[in-house]
Amino acid sequence: MEQKFLDVMNDEGPVTIVTVNANPAGVVNTWMSYVKIDEDDNCLYIPAAGMHSIEEDFADDNTVLLTMGSKKVEGTAGPGAGFHVSGTGEFLSEGSEFTAMKERFPWIRKILKVNVDQITQKI
Repeated sequence: MEQKFLDVMNDEGPVTIVTVNANPAGVVNTWMSYVKIDEDDNCLYIPAAGMHSIEEDFADDNTVLLTMGSKKVEGTAGPGAGFHVSGTGEFLSEGSEFTAMKERFPWIRKILKVNVDQITQKI
C-alpha cells in the first residue's frame, strides 16, 4: 500500500462502502479511524454494527468499492487526496481479528474484511 494512501487513512474522515451489485447500490459509511489496515495480508478490517444491506448484497456478489480522502494530504493537483479501494468483502463473527476489534468496539456484531484488489488515487 502506497504511503500517500496510508497518510490519508491516518486522518479522520468518512469512508463510504458501496456494493456494486444491488439495485440501487448498497451504500454505508464508517470512519477512517475505525479501519484497521493489514498491509501483510493486503486487507482492511472494518467494525460493523449494522451494514445488513451490504451483507445481504454479498450473497450474490461480494465485490465492494470504498472511497476515502483527506484535504490535509497533497493530492494530484493541490491540497486534498482521495482514493478508491476495490476488492471483495466478507463478514466475520469469530477469530482473532474479530475478538480484537470487539474489545476496541464493544458495539459491533461482525467485522467486514475487505480483501484489497486495487487502490487507485482519484484526486
